[in-house]
Amino acid sequence: MLNEFVYCPRLAWLEWVAGEWADNADTVEGRHAHRSVDKERGSLDISVADGSEPTDQESTVAGVDSDDEIFVRAQSVLMSAPDERLIARMDVVEGDGAWWCPIDTKKGEIPDVPGGAWEPERVQICAQVLILRANGYRSRSGLIYYAGSKRRVEIIVDEVLENATRRHLAELQAIAERNVPPPPLESSPKCNRCSLVGICLPDETRSLADAEESADAPTAVRRLIPGRDDAQPLYLNTQGMTLGKRAGEFEARDKGQTVERVRIVETSQICIFGNVQITTQTLQECLSRDIPVLFFTYGGWFKGMTTGLGSRNVHLRRAQYDCTREENFCQRISNRLIADKIRNSRTLLRRNHRGDGTAVVARLKRHAARAEHVEARESLLGLEGTAAREYFAEFAKMFRADPDAPADFSFDSRNRRPPRDPVNAMLSFAYSLLAKDWTVTLAAVGLDPFLGFYHQPRFGRPALALDMMEPFRPLIAESTVVWVVNNGVLTTKDFVTRGIGCAMKPGARKKFILAYEQRIDSLITHPVFDYRISYRRVLEVQARLLARVLTREISDLPSFVTR
Repeated sequence: MLNEFVYCPRLAWLEWVAGEWADNADTVEGRHAHRSVDKERGSLDISVADGSEPTDQESTVAGVDSDDEIFVRAQSVLMSAPDERLIARMDVVEGDGAWWCPIDTKKGEIPDVPGGAWEPERVQICAQVLILRANGYRSRSGLIYYAGSKRRVEIIVDEVLENATRRHLAELQAIAERNVPPPPLESSPKCNRCSLVGICLPDETRSLADAEESADAPTAVRRLIPGRDDAQPLYLNTQGMTLGKRAGEFEARDKGQTVERVRIVETSQICIFGNVQITTQTLQECLSRDIPVLFFTYGGWFKGMTTGLGSRNVHLRRAQYDCTREENFCQRISNRLIADKIRNSRTLLRRNHRGDGTAVVARLKRHAARAEHVEARESLLGLEGTAAREYFAEFAKMFRADPDAPADFSFDSRNRRPPRDPVNAMLSFAYSLLAKDWTVTLAAVGLDPFLGFYHQPRFGRPALALDMMEPFRPLIAESTVVWVVNNGVLTTKDFVTRGIGCAMKPGARKKFILAYEQRIDSLITHPVFDYRISYRRVLEVQARLLARVLTREISDLPSFVTR
């Protein structure tokens, strides 16, 4: 953590205080370079040393003559120095009984800088030397082994380096006492290779904070996060199926026969519908890898999820709970979300309306403007209901007219519990999938999905997920329904009616899920930051920006309104 702090104080806070972590290629490669020194081996007890000379790979203790008779080497040595407030697991410690030397392994090549090492690595070596000294081992220098160059660089620990290390340590301990992270670095090249850049959002956070101070529009930011996720959801919809695991893969079996194999590392979540079994071993694997398992009823109602321990950022959840007690804060967030929802509904109508939708588009514009200034939740609920009725009254006019079957997907108004026609059945299912994705995203960020600002707490209802999905209902859920109808993906034969309720058949549900996943995985230009990312990635960015609002790094949640 001391190394991370010297590299970036915000990174150290996120990892140590908030307990955040994310892998990228560099961190995986670093673990690979450490694989040989992560196993405890050897002892620092001179009495059990074998007196053998070090090999060429082991080299000799820095500053010690090579003709010494005794040579001791130990790996993965855990040692602490309480007075220094330091603890370290040192990769390697070598010694001859008189002098001792810590050796740290780095994955890359020797950098072209004075002394052959960056400041964070020099401070890390100095901390290890201080720990050795505190435990009675004489040490005056350490070594850094660069796996890329297959060479070692000696770091002399002098008074200047000791003072700098203790100063950095005091600063690290000071920021660890805070409930909010230090500000992000400004346009730093360090961010490009940081594995936590998607959690930190340095450019986005700084841009919004600077805009609030100067009353200017947010400046352009770098796209430091991937446009899409490599891992994708796994849906299990066949009744009686069992999901197990074997050799790094999830294995779906139906009636004892393997029907599908999916690599575990390429799976972001598992969605189970109805009577589908999952083995204990598979569930444990998901928990250890933070892969949420989400459960739906056979009809598609989102019931809940099984996750690992999740985010350890208690400060964020405390901030969320505190903010839900502030009526003005809740009203401000609610106004923003509902206004954005109405504007995005208006955009969807404007793009797809098959007739003259000028009047309803104008009314929705006025409703959105009023929603920003409503002062009571009840008034906002009424305004949202009015806008929804006017919007859904025109919803069927976004469908392409089919002269051969003009009444295939007739739609008059929104109804649910149960939905009474195919369009309402698709809307309900799309909202269920979107609520699932928002619940997973909020939990991964460290927020409580069940405590919202607009939707009131109710047993089993992910209120915050329902809050955050409001602006995205038209953009993801409703646009998926329009696309499915207009492209003939489903017909009325794909639905079954029992009593007054209407539901999709299993085969139709699979087609709809595929359409939904294509929509949420499609790239869009972010209206605030002007870079292209997928809608699924947008959900994460918006959730993390909400976290910044809760911790007071920025004052307001930016709107997500498409043009």
